[in-house]
Amino acid sequence: MEKKRLPRPRELAQRLASRARKKPEEVEAYLDSHTDEWAELAQADPHDAADILEELGDEAAADLIRNLLPPEAADILEEMQDDLAADVLEEVTAIRAASLIEAMPPAQAADLIGALEPEHKEHILSAVAEKTAEAIRHLLSYPSDSAGGLMTLRVATLPVGLTAGEAIERIRQLHEEIEDLSYVYVVDDSGRLVGVLSFRELVFARPGDGLDEVMVHNPVKVTPPTDREELVELARRYNLFSVPVVDFDDRLLGIVTVDEVIDAVEQEAGEDFAVAMGAGGEETVFTPVRRSIRMRMPWLFLDLALSGTVSLVVATFQTQIAAAPLLASLMPLVARIGGDSGAMSLAVVIRGLATHDISPNRTVRVITRELALGFSNGILTATLSGLIAAALLKDPHIGLVIFISVLANLIVAGLAGSALPLALRRLGFDPALGSNLFVTTITDLTGFGGFLLVASLLL
Repeated sequence: MEKKRLPRPRELAQRLASRARKKPEEVEAYLDSHTDEWAELAQADPHDAADILEELGDEAAADLIRNLLPPEAADILEEMQDDLAADVLEEVTAIRAASLIEAMPPAQAADLIGALEPEHKEHILSAVAEKTAEAIRHLLSYPSDSAGGLMTLRVATLPVGLTAGEAIERIRQLHEEIEDLSYVYVVDDSGRLVGVLSFRELVFARPGDGLDEVMVHNPVKVTPPTDREELVELARRYNLFSVPVVDFDDRLLGIVTVDEVIDAVEQEAGEDFAVAMGAGGEETVFTPVRRSIRMRMPWLFLDLALSGTVSLVVATFQTQIAAAPLLASLMPLVARIGGDSGAMSLAVVIRGLATHDISPNRTVRVITRELALGFSNGILTATLSGLIAAALLKDPHIGLVIFISVLANLIVAGLAGSALPLALRRLGFDPALGSNLFVTTITDLTGFGGFLLVASLLL
């Protein structure tokens, strides 16, 4: 009789992750009773193991983490979402958490510590080795969206006085310590960055050639305060796998790897969308409720004030609405069309700003384009909606009111959706900062107020 083949760790992990999405308690019970399989799975592929833990509760995930050696457990936590990994870390003792933090590279440890609640952060850092804690605190001192906050401290460096042959031998020794060897950075005796070279340059160099002969002098570099948007633009423009970070005396501090650059692009896009809608830029679906409340409440209060303004405008026309109740049912149509059009313009302009396609000297061109689109779409949409309203209600005057109101609102929507984010950038603010709330308010004012004004004049 043929013996049934046991699933390989990766196969098992994928099955368990899929099952955990539907019945996490079954997967938890299975792993609790098959500790050897869990240990093998965790060692074979930390990424798949992390997928499983992300589907389980915090306490269950923490129990499974406790059953692993610190290096394997640390690898899994690195692969998890920072907020979820932080929740797991808060479920274990400070001593255990410290051992996991010490098993991580400082950059990943800093990301995880940064996601902890303040009381847990200090409690765990106090249990971490002094040198490691100092490195983590140093990284946490930089904003999370800056080069300093994104960099890793493990960098392949060589002194400028070496030959190519000596450099290759030295790199063999560095290979076990440093994962990212896409570039090797050349520094002087004071640790200042003087050049960069790749494996290709080293391989084709003669063994006796000095590094100063084969390296690229004055490489692209950034300082810790550099914003991630600028960092992403440099990496894209020069096709870099990593970007060196130096202090103001050109001493090499670390590098930002391509993985971090990609993560920065994704996070920037997500934050722009969230901020445009009025949510917290750093908020995720895993953010604690209390923190989310603090992030959202200011925007909700602002939205309340802006919506109140629209209500006051509508209230000034209550006599006209009382005389012609039909107006109340037509107002949302005009406002909705304008709001959608404004959101389209806003999305296109914010995207252009995010990809650095809109330079300051193109501002007028962009606004003019959106105005032209608003007018063109307005003519077509206003004509169609006006004709339909006139036919259904058998009143050409109502059709004319709809035509004028829709056309005006789409023109205003194009202007607001393009000009607002450009104005915010000119003033030094994030172009996405609550843009959707303001554009919606403007189109609502034009949609409701403008419609009632036109109606009061023509009806």
